[in-house]
Amino acid sequence: MLPYQGVFAKGATLEVPMTIEAIPSVRVDDREILLLGTAHVSAESVQQVEAAIRETAPDCVCVELDEKRLKALSDPDAWKRLDLFTVIRQGQFSTLIANILLSSHQKRMGLQTGVKPGAELHKAVTTAQELGIPVVLVDREIKTTLRRVWSLTPWWRRFKLAGGLLESIFETEKVTEEDLGNLREQDTLSSMMDEMGKEFPEVRQVMLDERDHFMVGRIRQAPGKRVLAVIGAGHRQGMTRLLETGQATRSEAEIGVVPAASKIWAWLGWGTTAVILAALVWIGFDKGAAQMGQSALIWALSTAIPAALGTLLAFGHPLTILAAFLSAPITTLVPVLGVGHVTALVQTWLVPPRVEEMEDVTDDLSHFRKWWSNRLLRIVLCFLLPGLPTTIGMALGGWHLFKNI
Repeated sequence: MLPYQGVFAKGATLEVPMTIEAIPSVRVDDREILLLGTAHVSAESVQQVEAAIRETAPDCVCVELDEKRLKALSDPDAWKRLDLFTVIRQGQFSTLIANILLSSHQKRMGLQTGVKPGAELHKAVTTAQELGIPVVLVDREIKTTLRRVWSLTPWWRRFKLAGGLLESIFETEKVTEEDLGNLREQDTLSSMMDEMGKEFPEVRQVMLDERDHFMVGRIRQAPGKRVLAVIGAGHRQGMTRLLETGQATRSEAEIGVVPAASKIWAWLGWGTTAVILAALVWIGFDKGAAQMGQSALIWALSTAIPAALGTLLAFGHPLTILAAFLSAPITTLVPVLGVGHVTALVQTWLVPPRVEEMEDVTDDLSHFRKWWSNRLLRIVLCFLLPGLPTTIGMALGGWHLFKNI
């Protein structure tokens, strides 16, 4: 246990003096915008937020949250009502996986400091409501942010990004309040953001720069002469610059939506389907129906067997394995449908996750063996593992087809 955790858990408060003078502020005409930078798993930040609202008595409190994140913080039992069928059918399962990975990393940091991730943002909302102060949620929806990151990141950098997310769930580095205090220092943050910008420029653009514009745009529309904005410390520098310079922010219509997927991938997918079908027709025309049937069978088995093996590796239900075997030859010819979507849906129907497993998923994620014992994580594996073997099978099946032309 860290030195302060026992005290904080018993309800004692940290000594966190907070005055108007201590909070960076920007004058915009006759308005005062106070920008309180926080760390999302810091006990000190929770105390500072409450003290700041009570001490500064703002006309409005703006908080780095969207409606869904506030609901998740206010309703810890939301996991119990998650409709996995709908999530998978709507093509949102990849976003859910990314959310789980990020939540797992933040939760483990929070366990070290004794604070739930985002607790200071929730405290800002509840304190303002207690005092009758209007609250404005200024952040972009997290689902939109994650999908913009993925869609704007070039495909070759997505592998590195996915690897970094996976690596983060096994990190064992200890985090203390002193570390989090250092993170709130602008010099340290600027260095970290510059480093991230070099390695993942799209992540910095979407997660930091775009959200700076989004939040400043909403803060400018917030009511009152004195506005207190409770934001992650990493946003303070960029938002201060936008407010001080009066720079126009990018519109929500521009940065509040997910860019349409490139048509190149759709053309490539349907083009592959057309080539495969054309090859089968040509074989039938040139070598007869029997040879065409044999080639089609080899194509089907080349995709069905790897998909079934990937699902078996995920410890999928026997019927899920059968679904992978039967659907892979079809899904490989229909680019809008992946074999992983089929196996995830079937696994969810046959072996739905228990309530406690959905609640514990962020903890179980950091223990490799539990990936197969937690039913929700096993659904994730059933979604992910059939994909690569099936793609390899497509290549082998295609090679066999063209060898027979």
